[in-house]
Amino acid sequence: MWNDLDTGKYEGMIAETVTVTGKSDRAIRAYYSRPLTDQAVPGIVLIPHMPGWDEFYRETARRFTQHGYAVVCPDLYRDFGSGNPAQVAQAARAAGGVPDEHVMDDCRDALAFLKAQPKSNGKVGVIGTCSGGRHAFLAACGIEGFDAAVDCWGGGAPVERASEVLCPLLGIFGNDDMHPPKEEVDRLEEGLKAAGKEYEFHRYDGAGHGFWYYHNGMYRQEQAMDSWEKVFAFFEKHLR
Repeated sequence: MWNDLDTGKYEGMIAETVTVTGKSDRAIRAYYSRPLTDQAVPGIVLIPHMPGWDEFYRETARRFTQHGYAVVCPDLYRDFGSGNPAQVAQAARAAGGVPDEHVMDDCRDALAFLKAQPKSNGKVGVIGTCSGGRHAFLAACGIEGFDAAVDCWGGGAPVERASEVLCPLLGIFGNDDMHPPKEEVDRLEEGLKAAGKEYEFHRYDGAGHGFWYYHNGMYRQEQAMDSWEKVFAFFEKHLR
């Protein structure tokens, strides 16, 4: 839980950019953070949003690591160059975006990398926001080995694939969001329920798209902190 820490205990982490070579032919450039501990820890694949492989996502990786997770956040936009995150993301947009199959390759390789680490407890979750939320849903549907998935306001998710979800799914949505609108979230929930999938959705009044993003006007403090608690509790339940 947030701020539930022992001020008398040692705390440390390593956070750095690394290159991960997996089974696909696309080596991953990634931000990799992990706690300095002798204990086995779970992993998280953190999928960035379309604004880019940015400072917000680096901070988010370190937040999860402070709570005891090893985190890999892949640079989905590396094929479009390097530099300012917004400029690289704009180049990706202009080219039509990153193909879903490339993102899924990155997720598979990041999953395998985390599970192969000597301090891994063998469990890995996946989470993303915005387009990353949609990709987290796709990963939950198509990649075996994830133990939990979190979709944060991922618009455009293929709701017809709800029956394919392979692990417990948490959904975080703002009721004022237009992408996805409430009707799309309703259809996704109906599909999960009909397929008998393990899921929980939390929907927030007074919140629209991107309400975790404290660096812009989308931020909603109360809704953001409550939903962060929901995410921590969900991962604690399924990854510890």
